Amino acid sequence: MGPQPISQKMERLKEIIREMDSLLVAFSGGVDSTFLLKVARETLGRGGVVAVTARSPVYPKREYAAARKLAEEIDAQHIFVDSHELDLPEFAANPVNRCYHCKRELFSQLKEIARKWDVSSIAEGSTLDDEKDFRPGMTAIQEMSIRSPLREAGLTKAEIRAQSRKLGLPTWSKPSLACLASRLPYGDPITREAVSQIERAEQFLIRLGFSQVRVRRHGKTARIEIPSEEIESLLDPRTRSRVVKRLKEIGFTYVTLDLQGYRSGSMNEVL
Repeated sequence: MGPQPISQKMERLKEIIREMDSLLVAFSGGVDSTFLLKVARETLGRGGVVAVTARSPVYPKREYAAARKLAEEIDAQHIFVDSHELDLPEFAANPVNRCYHCKRELFSQLKEIARKWDVSSIAEGSTLDDEKDFRPGMTAIQEMSIRSPLREAGLTKAEIRAQSRKLGLPTWSKPSLACLASRLPYGDPITREAVSQIERAEQFLIRLGFSQVRVRRHGKTARIEIPSEEIESLLDPRTRSRVVKRLKEIGFTYVTLDLQGYRSGSMNEVL
């Protein structure tokens, strides 16, 4: 039996959404949650869907305005909520299962919002590809009966990007997002100072034109990950000098480049 055609997966996705009747979408403004929100809005109508974006110190601030703009373009009801995972000692200590505690905190708040809005279901944007990586947050999602329609429909990240392009969504080529806590080795405390330092360093590199950026923080050392095909650009003497100068201003003592290039979840390589 061959792979399931994309048309069948899309039909299945719409069926799953229709079965839920009304839906709250955990909306980051990334590739997957934007696609989910768009399909849900088209399937259930404006009154049947509300998008909720969490504001958090561990999430890049530049994404809030982008999420608001995307929700407006999709014509979806959209609200923000402040999440407080940094106030949880079990998250701030940065254990291997920190994502579990973060998701428990977030979806507890979303359940309250769903009750207030009289929404029957809550959904998030995990895909079939997320089953391949270490994702302790998935345990919390399952425990709290949060739906993952994209994963349930068997959609991969590549298929979601292709379908997003077809639907005219600007996120089809957007780089993957991940919370800033993922830049710290497990066991290093997650503090507002640390995530702010990481965010400022990454924002500087993004402004220089690098398409995908991670600044992994190992104490006083910055380990920069960018796509391997862009490494030569960073090694240009003028660019390299600017990067070193700025990251030292931000508070790093040592500035290093990971020659393996960008890859998702590189902090999990020690597990």
